[in-house]
Amino acid sequence: MPARSKTPSSAPKRRTVRQSVTIPKPLAVHVRRVAKERHLTISGALVALAERGVQAEAEAQRNLRSAYRGYLAEEEPARKNEIGKTLVRTIFGKDAIAEDSVR
Repeated sequence: MPARSKTPSSAPKRRTVRQSVTIPKPLAVHVRRVAKERHLTISGALVALAERGVQAEAEAQRNLRSAYRGYLAEEEPARKNEIGKTLVRTIFGKDAIAEDSVR
């Protein structure tokens, strides 16, 4: 009996993984609303929202790297200090740098 050879398909198949997740009720309400608005299943809405979140995270990482490179490249001390403060706030939150209240 001859061996079967695999023929490559014209489009690669998108592999899926079945997952079970527990999400907070307010988030579940939001997911249901998105599913209804976009005419998707709950699973489809979860996938769409997760993909959007992953893309947003990747974009935030690119922006952070760009800001860091800008900080390293800056020569003027006053400007470098301001860029540094912005970078720290971006990483640790807007309240990361205590302002001097005594003036």
